[in-house]
Amino acid sequence: MSKDTAGHRGRGMDGVIAHWYTRNMERNEMAEYRRAAREVAEETPHGGSVLELAPGPGFLAIALAEMGRHEVAGLDISHTFVDIARKKAEEAGVAVDFQQGDASAMPYEAHAFDFVICRSAFKNFADPAGALREVHRVLTRGGRALIEDLRADATSEAIGERVASMGLSPLNALLTRAIFRHTLLPRAYDAATLTPLLEASPFSRFEIREKPLELSVSLWK
Repeated sequence: MSKDTAGHRGRGMDGVIAHWYTRNMERNEMAEYRRAAREVAEETPHGGSVLELAPGPGFLAIALAEMGRHEVAGLDISHTFVDIARKKAEEAGVAVDFQQGDASAMPYEAHAFDFVICRSAFKNFADPAGALREVHRVLTRGGRALIEDLRADATSEAIGERVASMGLSPLNALLTRAIFRHTLLPRAYDAATLTPLLEASPFSRFEIREKPLELSVSLWK
């Protein structure tokens, strides 16, 4: 499925921050990763191929691979996350093709995947329009993409409820709320700013669902 490409670097976690994120997610979010994996599995034909774009430590992709029904790949800009994800997949005894690369210049042939999922990362892409073009390119005809990410107009109450649900220590909860407020929200989209970007993409059909904390965007090729 691979081809040689060159990419342009976007925002990614590396080093100590990537390891901190991995520890917190592994402690508190595994049930959510498994839930999301089941949702993807239900939307993908048995034996089909799935790409997780910006998988971070790879927990969702690994949970999907553990079901044994699909070929699974993951692409992340962060060298640290790719190393972590490969190690986690090896520990889990599953085959997931984790690669380092840019969402706007993916190292895959056209029509390589039946489903592409991107969670909590689209706001970080340096070239979101290019990423949408690439998602469209690598999807099979009739394939679907799902983008889920923080909404820029999320309320303090929604953020507080989300952080509270994560079961973090008081210090990590304080740090996570600060990251939401000062780092993530300024990068995020709301429905009004995301819609023109989707309309300009190669996708002829898309749907935006507004949840209290995030936007859930389905795109069909």
